[in-house]
Amino acid sequence: MDYNFIPLAFGEIFSPTTAAYALAALGLAVHFGFTGLLNFGQAGFMAVGGYAFAITTVQLGQLPVPGWALDWPEWGYPLLLLAAASAATVIASTVFALILGIPTLRLRADYLSIVTIAAAEIIRLSVKTPEFSDVTGGSEGINGAAVNFNAVNPLAEGRFGLGVLTYSADQWWVRLVAWVIVGIACLLVFLLVRSPWGRIVKGIREDQDAVRSLGKNVFAYKMQALILGGIFGGIAGALFILPRSLQPDNYGTQLTFFLYTILLLGGAATVFGPIAGSIIFWVTLSLSDGILSLLVSNELLPISSTQQGPIRFIIIGVTLMLLVIFRPQGIFGKKKEALFSV
Repeated sequence: MDYNFIPLAFGEIFSPTTAAYALAALGLAVHFGFTGLLNFGQAGFMAVGGYAFAITTVQLGQLPVPGWALDWPEWGYPLLLLAAASAATVIASTVFALILGIPTLRLRADYLSIVTIAAAEIIRLSVKTPEFSDVTGGSEGINGAAVNFNAVNPLAEGRFGLGVLTYSADQWWVRLVAWVIVGIACLLVFLLVRSPWGRIVKGIREDQDAVRSLGKNVFAYKMQALILGGIFGGIAGALFILPRSLQPDNYGTQLTFFLYTILLLGGAATVFGPIAGSIIFWVTLSLSDGILSLLVSNELLPISSTQQGPIRFIIIGVTLMLLVIFRPQGIFGKKKEALFSV
């Protein structure tokens, strides 16, 4: 029997996909866990960030190198393109947050959830239309977003690791950068939630009328939280496409549901809960898939291989239901801050 799926599953602990989901879930923690904004459109922020990064780096990368950059080091011009793509990601995420937040942040939580999930679907369907295919790639998406990113890789060429967990220098590079960004984001949120700004947004989550009566501009603080969490989502969208091509269908509503699963698993009103939740989610998902494959291949489970995918998500769903029933604050959260259990 092949048990390689076990170390491969635990390899998800430091995979770039886990890091991208952790960062996006951290943005949701800023929205929902700390501020009380029921945002069901985080997939939209990831799509906006991913497309801004891919379009900028691919489109600019296809242009001839300008004369003033010919004398630069080999990695100099790709680094400039990467910086431009990163700035475009942050700017696009901020603009999307402003467009989404200005007309909606005065809505009640249930109406806000409807509007945000609709906005995410509008983004996903818009980039697939033939009219924008010259820029967005239509239904086929965009390839080559990681070319300039890998061009600035300082690691020595070759493959490093242990056993089945052996990766190329480019694969280690994206892992390193992704988790460093997650660490910086965690530190930023950790400091913010313990600052006066963090106390105000927590107050908005509990009773925004009380905060408003103290002379605070509730709308402005909600907008700041939406922008911050949206930027995390946009950067996560850029990290998500580095090991793979950009495909518009990756940004469907199930992506947001996965992020909420991760958020509630770790703890909605925690800083490190989304990171732990993302690790647990992807390790469990990979392990369950490997175990189901092993059982099916040895005819120990009377299901077809096509039924494996739905069954592993059923397992995750049942686990989440039990978690919400018996520990609504999540694994690392505090019950008094479990907003959705009120």
